[in-house]
Amino acid sequence: MDARGADLMVVGAGVVGLAHAWHAARAGLRVVVIERDERAVGASVRNFGHICTTAQAGEALQLAVVAREEWLRLAADADLPVQQHGTVVVARTAAQARVLEEFAAERGTDAVRPLTPIAAAERLGFTPPGLLAAAHLPADLRVDPLTASAVLAAHLETLGVEILWRTTVLEVAEGVVRTTRGTVRADRVVLAVGHDVDRFFPDLADEHGMRRCRLRMLEIDSPAGTIAPAVLTGSSMLRYDGLAQQPSAAAVRAELEAELPALLEQGVNLMLTQRPDGRLIIGDTHHYGITEDPFEDEASDALLLEQIGRLLGAPLTVRRRWRGVYASSTVGPFLVAEPVPGVSVTSVTTGIGMTTALGLAARTFASEPVTT
Repeated sequence: MDARGADLMVVGAGVVGLAHAWHAARAGLRVVVIERDERAVGASVRNFGHICTTAQAGEALQLAVVAREEWLRLAADADLPVQQHGTVVVARTAAQARVLEEFAAERGTDAVRPLTPIAAAERLGFTPPGLLAAAHLPADLRVDPLTASAVLAAHLETLGVEILWRTTVLEVAEGVVRTTRGTVRADRVVLAVGHDVDRFFPDLADEHGMRRCRLRMLEIDSPAGTIAPAVLTGSSMLRYDGLAQQPSAAAVRAELEAELPALLEQGVNLMLTQRPDGRLIIGDTHHYGITEDPFEDEASDALLLEQIGRLLGAPLTVRRRWRGVYASSTVGPFLVAEPVPGVSVTSVTTGIGMTTALGLAARTFASEPVTT
């Protein structure tokens, strides 16, 4: 490859990079994407496929609302399956039930629909032991995380986007990206490499307090048959700002500290989604550091299996396990910076890339005339 040119060069073919490529292509730009692997294998496939729109707050909610509409557009344009069964948040203590009441009062019952235990069980397809209350979040979407990025990449290629797989970026500078396959010159560069920002701009990563979040997830057979919505639990109320900002969330944390401190110690967001083949993705734990710990603690998986087993009321059969890694920050949920003229570093630093990336990219190209 000899100094080919592009209007936009995107480094990274995860959901954030592909989202920027999609919006740029629709704006009529010539786009080249560079990806070091032969396909997306990072955080964009090691997740729940959950487009968790409603439980966000602030800037994340604004971007998630835009992203939701973009996912629905992709469903039509790219023939990408998008499930619209929403999310059911289950409450198994009085404090958790109060959080859902407060959330519904804040957002309105069109966005947060209270469910009786009977109605919740009907929607879930199973009855969680100890279920006191629940809420349905109908706006939430779901895609299959193992295939969504590949479908999006293939669609981009039909739009004229060039994707250079198995190509490592050696240097990013103003107007030029040097790779193991040669040099690409571009008017603009978007560096969308998730937690690897420090591989290119370590000072920027330090300024933004960036760390790597290592998590554990498992895929199991479903002992409850079809579970159409995504399922969140009490621990989820501490991880999503829309829920965590409710007055009773402090009482939920206090309950977990007293009764199930391991959930807090392991940073557990106890939740599940179902893949098209019927298996359930369950998780997940969260451990933070600039460098990943190379060792896995079996206690993390055991805790997830124990708690999901209690939620489903049945023994579980594990089919696959994996480690996920995504960018985290002590400063904010998004890193958007221009450390070099014409080079935009863009990273979702709170584990909600599937939920917000398409909205984040839309904001990046808001000034561009979008063509259809």
